Amino acid sequence: MTPTPTAVNTARDWAEIQERMLVPLYEAVYDRLELGPGDRVLGLDCGAGLSLLLAAGRGARVTGVEPRPALRALARERVLEVLSGPPESSGRPYDLLTAFAPAPGALAAALPRVRRGGAVVLAGWGPPERCTVPAMTDPGGAADLDGLVERAGLSPEGSGRVFCPFGYAEVGSAVRGLLSTGLYDLSDPGQAEKELAEELHPYERPDGTVWLPNIFRYVVARVA
Repeated sequence: MTPTPTAVNTARDWAEIQERMLVPLYEAVYDRLELGPGDRVLGLDCGAGLSLLLAAGRGARVTGVEPRPALRALARERVLEVLSGPPESSGRPYDLLTAFAPAPGALAAALPRVRRGGAVVLAGWGPPERCTVPAMTDPGGAADLDGLVERAGLSPEGSGRVFCPFGYAEVGSAVRGLLSTGLYDLSDPGQAEKELAEELHPYERPDGTVWLPNIFRYVVARVA
């Protein structure tokens, strides 16, 4: 029997199974902005902190914001500075603010910490017809990233699309990974697992692996 998901279990599944699926998105953003030594990065809703680790690997100084205690604890295990909310003061302003799963309230609270001319990157699902997982879960379509930029008073600079396939060794790990995303109703965990496993069968390959192609979109804006 599959264990009932808990906040700790799903956080661990996110860190061990799911989080790496977004590496192409993180790397594309950092490449575009030429992130490097001396840059200060503030990552909103940073989860277990993989995006911050990649930025730190390029020489950036990183701080994360993660309101969920279980994910925040995992990020801190990676020796990252991760807060429960946007820093009240940061000394030198940040050069880059990332919101790979943007929440308007957190974005508004964090923007005063970014320097004038600093970059803000928002990201989310691409076109529904190019995203296997949203087509399965029906989360309401792609986020209105351009609308968020406009409402935040930012100056749009450009956008991009990144191929982020979700690949799993077998259906069981795919179920665990996808349930950790927060896209699914876990009020009845057993039923959610059963239904998801059934929906995954068309994406199961002859060798038992599961392959879910997805496109993500990001927008780059500047603080005026």
